[in-house]
Amino acid sequence: MISDMAFSFLGTGSVKAAPVYGCDCIACQRALSNQTYRRQAACGVLEVNGVRFLIDAGYLGLEEKFPPGSLDAVLLTHFHMDHVQGLFPIRWGMGESIPVFSPDDPHGCDDLFKYPGIFDFSKKSLPFEPFHFKGIKITPVPLVHSKLTMGYIVEFNGKRLAYLCDSGVLRRDVEVLLKEHPLDLLILDCDQPPQEKAPRNHNDLTRALDVYKSIQPKQLLLTHISHHLDEYFITHPDCLPDGVAIGLDSQTWTI
Repeated sequence: MISDMAFSFLGTGSVKAAPVYGCDCIACQRALSNQTYRRQAACGVLEVNGVRFLIDAGYLGLEEKFPPGSLDAVLLTHFHMDHVQGLFPIRWGMGESIPVFSPDDPHGCDDLFKYPGIFDFSKKSLPFEPFHFKGIKITPVPLVHSKLTMGYIVEFNGKRLAYLCDSGVLRRDVEVLLKEHPLDLLILDCDQPPQEKAPRNHNDLTRALDVYKSIQPKQLLLTHISHHLDEYFITHPDCLPDGVAIGLDSQTWTI
């Protein structure tokens, strides 16, 4: 049976990625010796009924991974460099325009709006205003971050997936929406090991698990993982409940 949705991680790292240059922690040493544990910037590919979305674009090497015509659209959460850097080598390419759905951030990143190349940045993602792309329903939801940021809920054929990255404490209206419409798969940023106080711009493990308990998706995948959190996972191998998994680059999940 062919799944309706398949999500593949291209990258699962925080802005520092892994291994961190010059770091000798156990997580970075493991990443140096084993490619499985290397982490590029957080982003992924979602394939829904033959339609392929790039979700964020932090991966370095997109131009080699996706030949012309192989991407139908891009969903951007926000315009921090670690989420858009992969667009820069492609923009001067040839071929059809690629629509980019992104927050209505007038500043964008660097000169992407001034020189968009083959990317069409006219598609604005507005909070709680669903849109359809080739028969697939997509609802942007606002996230708490240092730059205007949207998560995306994607629905097709009765299946629901949400990609929420980067986010501080989840807004109450977003939490209510997600509880009212249960998710099959939630991909959530988790940047740090448990912290005493909630971080401002990302989830730590304590807050990510709080979201899991509250929203109760069938499956939670953690992404945007720092080397500090990887160290914690190495030293606390049984810290995650059933239904929660640590994302790894190149992993694919189907629903």
